[in-house]
Order: sequence, then structure tokens, then C-alpha cells
Amino acid sequence: MFAVYAARIDRDQPLTGLELGERPAPEARPGWSVVDVRAASLNHHDLWSLRGVGLPEDRLPMILGCDAAGVDEDGNEVVLHSVIGQTGHGVGPKEPRSILTERYPGTFAERVAVPTWNILPKPKELSFEEAACLPTAWLTAYRMLFTNAGVRPGDSVLVQGAGGGVATAAIVLGKAAGLRVFATSRDEAKRKRAVELGAVEAVEPGARLPQRVDAVIETVGAATWSHSVKSLRPGGTLVISGATSGDRPSHAELTRVFFLELRIVGSTMGTKDELEDLLSFCAATGVRPVIDEVLPLDRAREGFQRMASGEQFGKIVLSGS
Repeated sequence: MFAVYAARIDRDQPLTGLELGERPAPEARPGWSVVDVRAASLNHHDLWSLRGVGLPEDRLPMILGCDAAGVDEDGNEVVLHSVIGQTGHGVGPKEPRSILTERYPGTFAERVAVPTWNILPKPKELSFEEAACLPTAWLTAYRMLFTNAGVRPGDSVLVQGAGGGVATAAIVLGKAAGLRVFATSRDEAKRKRAVELGAVEAVEPGARLPQRVDAVIETVGAATWSHSVKSLRPGGTLVISGATSGDRPSHAELTRVFFLELRIVGSTMGTKDELEDLLSFCAATGVRPVIDEVLPLDRAREGFQRMASGEQFGKIVLSGS
């Protein structure tokens, strides 16, 4: 079957290890199901995999892709939860939790095999392309906001780095949940788009906000860390799920953290139950993922290049069969 896969690891130029071509089709096994992929979306996790983060060379070649929506063996339209081994279903009871493609072939292919436990019904209200955006970036944003930040309608939130998948999801979800959302971006067009999506104001990174916020959604890392900490009200919460600009800020703002009793919470992906809630939320409210571009699978390299350059606003989706 045709697939998009990591053939080599290159930490400095990750796209040199990206290949498109034929790979063995997945086979059914006890506790697992094979899904025909109709749409799959790109994540920065795919770029990190090409750099060898979470994907050692002895597991190459590895089909990339965490997110997908498609049709299962019984003809049901489904969405995949891409955290494997969370409860032991379909894998050994002592296998550590991992994200699809760290141990098992991913979704950038005509078909993918996953533990049957990881399959959820796709709401009829969502297209395959829309549903394929939810299991990683949108689920991450959902958990950051409503589980780890614990914000409620009327609270205020700063979202760093508008344009990325998680940040864009946080703006849309926050607006739909009645939050007062602020956003940052270096790009004027992205700031304008953030306001169109529901942010009350979008500013340049580091700019002073009109008010201190209850929570910060942080995925940028070192470049925005100090601004994130300084933007919180006393007792506020900073939730971090990524560090695309690096994980070593020049100033950790530790004095401010302890003096103002700030909470810093790490967040990774989300549970199957949270994904089910997110799917229901989107179906019921009309909220839809922001899609930057839909490309056929054989043009995946273009999508990777666009994501690597930071040009996209929202999710890049690969369309399957």
C-alpha cells in the first residue's frame, strides 16, 4: 500500500528522512482492527519523529501519522484515539503508554491497524477531514483548557503562538466555552485571523495584555515563557504541552512563580473519554476544526514543508481513499 514514512533520522534536516512509497499493508491480529484511512492530519509530532524523538533508528522504516478518521472492517465511520497502551487493551499489560508511530505504523497510509479499544464512532455531523484533526492537537487543547487549567465560562486565557494546531484549537474551543481569549503571534495576518476566530485581542509576543489572565496555554516554550508567567494573575495556571522554540528559557521567572503562587502544569494529549467528549462537543455546538489545507496523500511532502516553515494557520490534512 502507498504510505508516507520515516526512512532515516536527521536531527538538523528532518525532511531528508521523509519517504513516500509502498509499504506492507497491516494485518489483522487479536484485539486489533484495520481501518481504511479517509483522512489524516499532520502534527509537529511527525517532525519530531523524523528527528528521532521517540522514534529510535532500530524501528525504521516507520509509517508516520497519529491522527485519522476512516472506515472500519464493519463499514462504520470511525475516529482513532492515538495513545496506545493506555489501559493495556490490545497490547501487553506492562507495555508503556506511547503515541502511535513511536512503536506502531501510523496513519499516513491507505490503511492502519490499531487496538480495537482505540476506535471511536465518528459523529455524522463531522466530515472525515474535520474528524481527523481532533485526536492530537484539538484533544491536547481540550485537555489543557478544561482538565488541567480548569477554566470556567467567564475566565480569561492567553494562548501563545496563534496559528499552530493546538493554539488555534484553544482559541476556538475557548470562545465556544465562554472564555475571554487573548492570543499572540509574530505575524500580523495570524493575529487578525485569531480575532476572527474569537480572540478578544491578539498582540505581538511579549506585549502587555489589558489584564492579567486566569490561565495561559503554552506550546511555544522558551521564546514566550517569561511573557506567559508575567501575564498570569496571582494563583493563575500555566499549562504547557510543547516547546517548539526550545525548552530552556533564559529566565525561568522562579521568584514570580513562588511569590504569586502560580501553578505550572504539564499536559500531554488526552484520554479516550476526553476525545469522546470533544467529538460530542463539536457535534453539538457546531464548532469545527480550522483546516489550513487538504492535500492528497502523494503530496504529503508539501504539507510537511508548510508545517516545518510555520506558514500554516490551523491543521494540514492528508486525504486518503
